[in-house]
Amino acid sequence: MEWLQLVSYFFGGVFLTNAVPHLVSGVKGEPFQSPFAKPPGQGLSSSTVNVLWGFFNIVLGYVLVCRVGDFALKITSDALAFGLGILAMGLLCARLFGRLHGGDSPERS
Repeated sequence: MEWLQLVSYFFGGVFLTNAVPHLVSGVKGEPFQSPFAKPPGQGLSSSTVNVLWGFFNIVLGYVLVCRVGDFALKITSDALAFGLGILAMGLLCARLFGRLHGGDSPERS
């Protein structure tokens, strides 16, 4: 059963990381990509939609990390699974959003 908890912690890290750009953009009052835009993930959604989507991701992350098993940062396997979820989603967001905002291409002299 422990491996299912580790999978849950991994995806908890994924959802909590995904909440950051949506919530920050929404709170700043700026549009940002979301699954609800046209085309999904590329078009812009309103700041309100992004706050709601960010909050939903926080709720899912909370459930997956805090309500499944007995998560503890002092347990290496728990922290590693959670951290790998954060890293995986962080790299994916950097690639996807960087492509749309010019942050994924090196400057050329």
